[in-house]
Amino acid sequence: MRHLPADKLLPEDQPGYVASWIYVFGMGAIVSLVFILASGVILGLNGPAWYHLSDLGHFVNSVHLWSVELFFMTMVVHLWGKYWMAAWRGGRTLTWITGMGAFLVSIVTAFTGYLLQTNFDSQWIAFEGKDALNAAGIGAWFNVANLGQIFMFHIILLPLAVGAVVALHVVLVRMHGVVPPLEAADTDAQLQPGADTDAGEAGR
Repeated sequence: MRHLPADKLLPEDQPGYVASWIYVFGMGAIVSLVFILASGVILGLNGPAWYHLSDLGHFVNSVHLWSVELFFMTMVVHLWGKYWMAAWRGGRTLTWITGMGAFLVSIVTAFTGYLLQTNFDSQWIAFEGKDALNAAGIGAWFNVANLGQIFMFHIILLPLAVGAVVALHVVLVRMHGVVPPLEAADTDAQLQPGADTDAGEAGR
């Protein structure tokens, strides 16, 4: 409670600068991730035969695919936007690192999901990837041609990793607040601890 009181966890007021569109894409990535996880659970429970052969399976598979596309689009815009805002300022280094970590783990998760399409393209990529991993000396631990192993990575280990890193990232954002624009002055009342409500209301 000392580091994350209720007014920081669920604030009623936000500084005026968060009205900018650049602050929307992080939340867009989280919403997309919720759709990814929900549709992924349904796909995992029903299996490849269902999402290859049934109309409803095709629909849920498409929702999963386009949620992933939207997730990466919003995450990349969010990442670049925060990079040019120097989002590691003000003691937010760990916030930046966890955001980057979420992006990197998501790439691996998406790669394993591509392999689970169980079509010619995914099989071809799997065996090309297997050769590359064997050449790197890690093929014995990460066999991309083993559908069962990839299925386990994609629906259990990697989603847990993505969820944990994203949750930590969101908590850190709430603890330190969203990063202000570079042009925001240090004397801006919205940036001062204990700023009065009138200043917060004026910035809405």
